Amino acid sequence: MTAWRSQWRLVLLNSLTCGLEICVAAGITYVPPLLLEAGVEEQYMTMVLGIGPVLGLVFIPLIGSASDHCNSSYGRRRPFIWLLSLGVLLALFIIPHADVLAANLSWGSTRRNQALQVGLLILGVGLLDFCGQVCFTPLEALLSDLYRERDDCGQAFAMFSFMVSLGGCVGYLLPALDWSGGLLSFYLGGQAECLFSLLILIFMVSMLVTMKVSEEPSSTLEPGPSEPGQCFPRSCCYLFQCKLRALKSGPLMCLLRTCWSMTPAIYRSYCHVPHVMRQLCLAQLCSWMGVMSFMLFYTDFVGEGLYEGVPSAAPGTVLRQRYDEGIRMGSLGLFLQCATSTFFSLVMSRLVCLFGSRTVYLSSMVCFTISALVICLSKSVLLVTAMSALTGFAYATLQTLPYTLTCHYHKEKEVYMQNSKTKKTHSNGCTITRDSVCLILDNGPGDLNHKSGISNGHVPYSRDEPDNYPSLHQNGAPLGLESEDFEKRGVGLDFAILDSTFLLSQVFPTLFMGMIVQFTESVTAYIASSAIFGAIGIYFATHIIFDQRAPGS
Repeated sequence: MTAWRSQWRLVLLNSLTCGLEICVAAGITYVPPLLLEAGVEEQYMTMVLGIGPVLGLVFIPLIGSASDHCNSSYGRRRPFIWLLSLGVLLALFIIPHADVLAANLSWGSTRRNQALQVGLLILGVGLLDFCGQVCFTPLEALLSDLYRERDDCGQAFAMFSFMVSLGGCVGYLLPALDWSGGLLSFYLGGQAECLFSLLILIFMVSMLVTMKVSEEPSSTLEPGPSEPGQCFPRSCCYLFQCKLRALKSGPLMCLLRTCWSMTPAIYRSYCHVPHVMRQLCLAQLCSWMGVMSFMLFYTDFVGEGLYEGVPSAAPGTVLRQRYDEGIRMGSLGLFLQCATSTFFSLVMSRLVCLFGSRTVYLSSMVCFTISALVICLSKSVLLVTAMSALTGFAYATLQTLPYTLTCHYHKEKEVYMQNSKTKKTHSNGCTITRDSVCLILDNGPGDLNHKSGISNGHVPYSRDEPDNYPSLHQNGAPLGLESEDFEKRGVGLDFAILDSTFLLSQVFPTLFMGMIVQFTESVTAYIASSAIFGAIGIYFATHIIFDQRAPGS
């Protein structure tokens, strides 16, 4: 009974994750026709779709690190979730009503009306993609805060991956349904208005459920007892101070204050990424580039390469019909990929327990690379669709294991995040480590206290410790020895770096895939490139540190 209650709580906690994925998948799928109808050329349409990922690359590390240091009365992560969710709701309202809003703001000018409509659509698309992608970072950090043990964290992120995959399935199916013939469409105004109204309802319900279930401890200090000369608890002065404190600890002020103060620290954190995170992020980037190259261009590959259709052919011609049929079959393949990902998300914890994280990670990427190679070489629609469904294993793995590994790294920082810029000091063959010597000055003059809390004054040493030299501090300031202090590094920042690899994997293919296909004159280059990125991801995955024994062990 307790296990079922725990699983149900995980479902409720991740309901916003599912709602976000539904809105992003359905919204971004439905946006290209709206942009084309508004007069945006196809070459500029792809640039519009890249606005969200580019903005996310800039702001995700800032928001992730700021959430680590936020002192709001609402908790560390929830203020950012609230604000980003409001951005998603605003985008879901702007996109279907861009023409009405433009007509009301243009004052009868047709030229200004079209320009405003395009501008509002671009604003809505960028806001939806940006807020939707960035909101996953504080949600992942919230799960990490609530589930700190390695097994619990693995189950939490397996449920996270399941809800993302489930949201993708629903999000891809909703735009395919015909909403124009229903009663809601008659009252709301059409297919787009009906679809986005349903998305707003789904998102609001999922957001309220997650915010109700998640209980972050308050990080603000309670007011102390009143002293002589201070105002009484019920006085106007006290109420004003409480209001001022509430304003300062509010989500918006917390966001602005922490983001402003953390910008230099984020730059330093990016320059001094721990070795374990550097290896993980490099493998994650290459693996995501393979998966995203496949997902972004798979439907076009099926329509042009497998069905030999022509997208620029006139509507109603045989070539155009072939292309449209291939697009539908490609959409079916991506839906099966989401379904497979949903299945593997459910059994991910059990697979890790049976075979280990390293075997599961490597086998998923090997499976993806082999599937991509078979798709490149095969002309069978059935075999290609089956192989596309098999790529869901890698999709589920990349959404689960890197985050559980990051939680494990932060739980045992003394093992995984030791200083890399070190100086060695040997005394009689013994190495002095960071834990063995770290002296600070107390408030009293000449009183030295040992930071590790050893009261007898002896300095321990061990020949089995890593060769790291400690950094000495005086009143918290370094005395000249270079070191990387990872003790204050928050998990939100490293989650943000992992999410940045996902966004980079979308930016790179959109920039270079067109040139590669133009050079090779074949859309098979899409899938071949994803197979190459998958093979590179396998190589770097062998260098991931899965435990403290050795890389790739």
